[in-house]
Parts: sequence; C-alpha cells; structure tokens
Amino acid sequence: MAEPVLALDGLTAGYDGAAVIRDLDLDVAAGEVVALLGPNGAGKSTTLRTVSGLVKPLGGRVLVDGRDLARTSPSARARLGIAHVPEGRGLFFGLTVAEHFRLASRGERVDAALAYEYFPKLEELQGRRVGLLSGGEQQMLAVGRALARAPKLLLLDELSLGLAPVIVEWLLPVVRQFAQERDCAVLLVEQHVHLALEVADRGYILSHGEIVLRAGAEQLRSDRQLLIASYLGEHVQAPVDQGGEP
Repeated sequence: MAEPVLALDGLTAGYDGAAVIRDLDLDVAAGEVVALLGPNGAGKSTTLRTVSGLVKPLGGRVLVDGRDLARTSPSARARLGIAHVPEGRGLFFGLTVAEHFRLASRGERVDAALAYEYFPKLEELQGRRVGLLSGGEQQMLAVGRALARAPKLLLLDELSLGLAPVIVEWLLPVVRQFAQERDCAVLLVEQHVHLALEVADRGYILSHGEIVLRAGAEQLRSDRQLLIASYLGEHVQAPVDQGGEP
C-alpha cells in the first residue's frame, strides 16, 4: 500500500499549553477526499491549522509524504504543496480577482489558468474587486487560489460558512474532481455532513478533541444513528476503514 500524503501520528495540539485535540491518528492518500466531521468546538479547525503550521503540536507528529514537519514553517509547508483554505476565506476585498492570483510567497508558483480550468466563472470576473463579488463567488476564488498552487494536500475549512447549501452542492464536486484528476489529497471540514459525505471516500468524527469514529463515507451516509451517537460523544463501534469501504 502506498504511503499516505498526510499522516497524523498521535497528534495533540491546542493553545497556551491547553490541548484541544488529543492523540489523533489520521491519514489521507493521494486522490482521496477525507471528511473530518464533528460538533462545534470538537477541534476540527485546530487540526487543519496544526497541519498547515499555524498551531504548534504539543505532542505527536504531522507527516507529509513520510516527512516530519516539526521544524517546517507555514510558508515552507506551502512550498511543499500544502494549500489551506481557512474559515473566513482569507481574501482582500480591495483587490481584484486577477490580483489575487499574483499574490505568492517567494518560490511559490501560482497558475491562474489552472484555477480558471476548474472555475471558468473566475476568468470572467478577473477585473472585479472581491468586495463586489457574491459570497459564493468569493468562496470560489478562495478555493481557486488554492487549486492554482497545484497542491499535493488541500485543507478546506467550512466551505459552506455563510453560503446557501445549493452553492456548496456545486463547489464540493469540483473539489472531488480536482482530487481525482490531479492526484491531490483533500482533508475537508464541513458542517453540512450529508454534503461532505457525498464527495468523501472516508470520514473521521471528532468529539471533545478525540476521534470517536472512522469509517467509509457510504457507511456513514447510511447509518444515521451511528452518526448521531458519535456527535453526542457516545461510545460507538464501527469497523475501522482500511481503503474506502467499511
């Protein structure tokens, strides 16, 4: 079996010395979409922020292609192929769509044509300032900027925040398509569980900072009671998924 693009090995992380997530073991393979689900405050965003280097681990390891990133800065992680779309989108309202694709760190390549391939509407909006875009168009740009970096690992935090579900229903299949066509590993945090599980291969559920369930997306879609119990932090048992199907 090929080595995963992302592996979390006993990862513990938090803020001011207090752990928010504890002893997480998680992996994502190339071309795979993995949903990280759970109630508010479970530690999902903290997990993504630790992977991208914005939060320092208190214990355990973050490995990308088998490499321990303990001494790797956020900017260096971006150059290694990690793209993080944060909650809140991280856009500049005074800049145009085209100007956002000219923003890059030293040594980083941003290919606007790649973003336009997956989001043709962005090409039509090149000259428009972000503050004049709709919420869906802004989120499209946030994801498009990440795709333009041709990442090996894409971290997506709450794409649906502030958007109508119908917009997310359109965005997430594009992410799925990119993962498959570009062999990109995707770790997706999403509050709309059913939408996330429609495009995901597998899912992990966090509760109180710990993984309480891991299973194939099909099983999670079909067993509503299992999902509810895991969200409530109740003891649940499910087969550990080893390759997409429980």
